[in-house]
Amino acid sequence: MFFSRFPLLFLAASLCLPLVSCRDGKEEDANVIELNFGHFPNVTHVQGLVAHHFSRQGNGWFEERVKKATGKDVRINWYVYNAGPSAMEAVFARSIELTYVGPSPAINAFVRSRGQDIRMIAGAVEGGASLVVAEDSSLKEPQDFRGKVIATPQLGNTQDVSARAWFSRGGLHVTQRGGDVKILPTPNPEQLSLFRQGKLDGVWTVEPWVSRLVMMAKGRVLVNEEDSIATVLVCGADFLKEKPEVAQAVVKAHEELNQWIRENPEEAQAIVVKELEELTHSKVEPELIARAWKSIHMKDKIFIPKLQQFVQDAYHAGFMKEVPDVSGLVTPEAVEEKQLAMKEETQG
Repeated sequence: MFFSRFPLLFLAASLCLPLVSCRDGKEEDANVIELNFGHFPNVTHVQGLVAHHFSRQGNGWFEERVKKATGKDVRINWYVYNAGPSAMEAVFARSIELTYVGPSPAINAFVRSRGQDIRMIAGAVEGGASLVVAEDSSLKEPQDFRGKVIATPQLGNTQDVSARAWFSRGGLHVTQRGGDVKILPTPNPEQLSLFRQGKLDGVWTVEPWVSRLVMMAKGRVLVNEEDSIATVLVCGADFLKEKPEVAQAVVKAHEELNQWIRENPEEAQAIVVKELEELTHSKVEPELIARAWKSIHMKDKIFIPKLQQFVQDAYHAGFMKEVPDVSGLVTPEAVEEKQLAMKEETQG
C-alpha cells in the first residue's frame, strides 16, 4: 500500500490555506444544504477556481443549481489545498465532502480505506502537467538524469508518481529516498526559485507552474503529459450514499460548468487570473494563464484505461507492493461512454 508514511488524520484547520474560512460551528438547518468543497490553486483545477470565484461574488454556480435540483438553500464552504494527500486526509476526517484532486491521492485513499471511503464521481481535467528542464539543457532521455535532482510538488502526488514511473520505465532505479535520480518533493513556489538558482535539474509539475518555469525561469518542456488524467472530482462514499440527490446535482452542475468554460474561454481565464491573485496574494499575468490554457482539456467523464495505466505507474514507481483492484472507485455514471462501448463490444 503506498503513502503509508502519511499519518491518517490531520486537523482540518491545518489543511486549509489561512485565507479560506472553515466551518463556523453553526447548527445544521434542515432547509439548508451545507457543502464543504476543496480544490487547489492550480489551472488544472479550473472548475474549482471558477466556481470559488462565483461563490465569492455571491453568484454561486453550484449553489444555484443544487438549490434548483433539491429545493433547498445551499451554502458552500471552499477549502484550498496545496497537494492531493492533504485533501484526501480532509475527506477521511469528514472535514470536506467533495474535492477536485489528482488521481494518485484518490487511488491511494481508496486503497487505504479498502474501497470504503472514496469515490470518483466525474472527470475534470486532462493534461496540464510536464517535466521542465533548462532551455539550454542537454537532458533528453531518462538515462540522462542519472545523478540529477528533480522536484515534484509532494511525495505521492500525481506528478510525483508520473515522474518516478517515467524514470523507472527508462531504466533508472528510483526510491523514495534516493536512487539513480534524486526526486525532491518541493512546494511549487519554492520550485521556481530553486530552478532559477540552478539547484534543480528539472521540475515535474502542473500549470500554471509549468508556464512560470518556461516564461520566468528560461525553462523548456521536455515531457508533456497532454493526455494524462490531471484532475478528477471525488467525494466521500458516505456522502454519496446518504445524499445521492445532492451528489447527482453537483455532478450535473460540474458538467454544465465544463461546458460554460469551453464556450467562454476568455472570461474563464480572466476569472482564473483574479482567483489565483486572491488565493496567492501575488500578481498573475494573463499571458501566463493563456499559455497554460493551451495544455488543459475539460473532461466530464473518466476513461478507465487511463486510470488503470496510472495504477500501473504507481506500482512500477514503487508505491504499491501489488496492483490493487480499483473497479469500485469510479461510479458508473462517471465512466466515459467509449469505455462502456468497448466493454459491450468485448462482451458481444
